[in-house]
Amino acid sequence: MAVRIRLRRVGRKKQPHYRIVVADSTSPRDGRFVEIIGHYHPRQAENSLEIRKDRANHWLDSGALPSDTVRSLLRRAGVLKARHEARLAKKLQSSAVPLAAKDE
Repeated sequence: MAVRIRLRRVGRKKQPHYRIVVADSTSPRDGRFVEIIGHYHPRQAENSLEIRKDRANHWLDSGALPSDTVRSLLRRAGVLKARHEARLAKKLQSSAVPLAAKDE
């Protein structure tokens, strides 16, 4: 079962609201999903994006692939930058060589 993070459309005609959901890749756009991890309201100017960052990181760690639009929304929310910085810090920490203490 390939898992995707994608948008699910809700709202009235000409007034879209989207839920950011984790769903099986074979299910339809507005079909079954596993979990709702956020909301996106494109017609609002402020606070149009709400993402539960801990759940998004959980699903990304589990191998879920975001759609192109969701990837840009995660980038806007700062989720992908935080993941990149944590991965880079972990890599630098593992490759760091400890300095020997000076004997005086």
